[in-house]
Amino acid sequence: MVETVDITSLNAVAAGTNKATPRIVASGFGGRLMGTSDMVKVTAEEITQTNEMDIKNKAGSQYSKVVHPSEKPWSMSTFVEKINWLNMILVAAIPLYGFVELFRIHWDPRTVVLGFILYVFSGLSITAGYHRLYAHKAYDAALPVRMFFAFFGAGAIEGSIKWWGHSHRVHHRYTDTARDPYDARQGFWYSHMGWMLTKPNPKNKARADISDMMADPVVVFQHKHYMYLMLFSAFILPTIIAGLGWGDWYGGFIIAGVLKSCIIQQVTFCVNSLAHWIGVQPFDDRRSPRDHVLTALVTFGEGYHNFHHEFPSDYRNALKWYQYDPTKVVIWTLSKVGLAYNLKMFSQNAIEQGLVQQQQKKLDRMKAKLNWGATVDELPVWTRDEFDARAKDEGLLIIGGIIHKVGPFINEHPGGKALIKATIGKDATKAFSGGVYYHSNAAHNLLKSMRVAVIKDAEVTSNTFDAQNFLEQKEKANATN
Repeated sequence: MVETVDITSLNAVAAGTNKATPRIVASGFGGRLMGTSDMVKVTAEEITQTNEMDIKNKAGSQYSKVVHPSEKPWSMSTFVEKINWLNMILVAAIPLYGFVELFRIHWDPRTVVLGFILYVFSGLSITAGYHRLYAHKAYDAALPVRMFFAFFGAGAIEGSIKWWGHSHRVHHRYTDTARDPYDARQGFWYSHMGWMLTKPNPKNKARADISDMMADPVVVFQHKHYMYLMLFSAFILPTIIAGLGWGDWYGGFIIAGVLKSCIIQQVTFCVNSLAHWIGVQPFDDRRSPRDHVLTALVTFGEGYHNFHHEFPSDYRNALKWYQYDPTKVVIWTLSKVGLAYNLKMFSQNAIEQGLVQQQQKKLDRMKAKLNWGATVDELPVWTRDEFDARAKDEGLLIIGGIIHKVGPFINEHPGGKALIKATIGKDATKAFSGGVYYHSNAAHNLLKSMRVAVIKDAEVTSNTFDAQNFLEQKEKANATN
């Protein structure tokens, strides 16, 4: 007897709880910035026993008797306890302050250029580094590249590689469920920013294995010193460069620091919201991810999200040469100069299989909405005598062993009334299948809608179109020989 996989043990492997794994959320101020430990303290047994990724109904759960702020309705009294105030300051208050100051400071073109360069560095550090390199291991990179991504990625103020990568793996494992950190089912605003600005419900806690990330000393160092790296990369560095370079200290802080970080945050948030909201689903429509060029333009090429969720470890997001994916180009370029390697790509066959399967699903749904006539199994069985007795009065004929009621169609017949009247009460199989005229696909479909019965003991041909094609090919072959 073949041994059955133990689901609890397998969930332990997937969650990384089967081995000693360093805690995901750091302690102190930095830990609060990157979520709460309650959201990741979950056992394999809890994951296995929950239904629809929701712990709240689990008997004996430590949360079953506690009403979390996220479960309370919005009101003036609950507003304060529902908000994650640290993230509110970093993601909303500081950017708002920066935008106000934009109208009061002098805009130095050199500072704007600096801000754009740092914007590109931080943006690509998230997409090429945090996302494709670490969260999905779509390729491997040399130490200088990993250090670059860790430093400028910290400047995006989105948490450490360790925390970000873990959250993203949870998102892929539990997409569109209560355990998805940015659950798109809760609306565009929630998946864009709301999940960061409000306190998450620990009843929906989850965990993913990140032991591979923790094997990288760059990840460990960045997580340990994240707060210092974030403050220096996001705010201090641009202030120093603009200040020492051309005397624009405050402009460097506001434009190349605050504003740049705010834009990067909004760009990344669009992957969680916009990419699950607009576009097409060429590979799978069971979940919310979508492909759209607008999202790609906004997110450094992360807009072909339906493809990404189907093939997450592919270093590409866009497949065609004209689709916008600068992150793919950067990774490919790094590989050509020896700074990136082991670039992963799913086979073209697997990709096209996904496309065909989704197209077939769409066709099947369209087909289900149409009237294709009764199946042979649904039809009553008549004797030949019964057919003969009713044929003239009801306008019946036989094609492929099936009785069809064509009387109401006589005046509409494209071949004329006389032709179809001449077949009433007779077997018109050969005439219909090319003996007189090779009928169109539409004609065969229309014929199916006219079925009323099956002749007893007759050889039934339910697919008259295939039968006609067979006869046609046979005649062509005979003519050739």
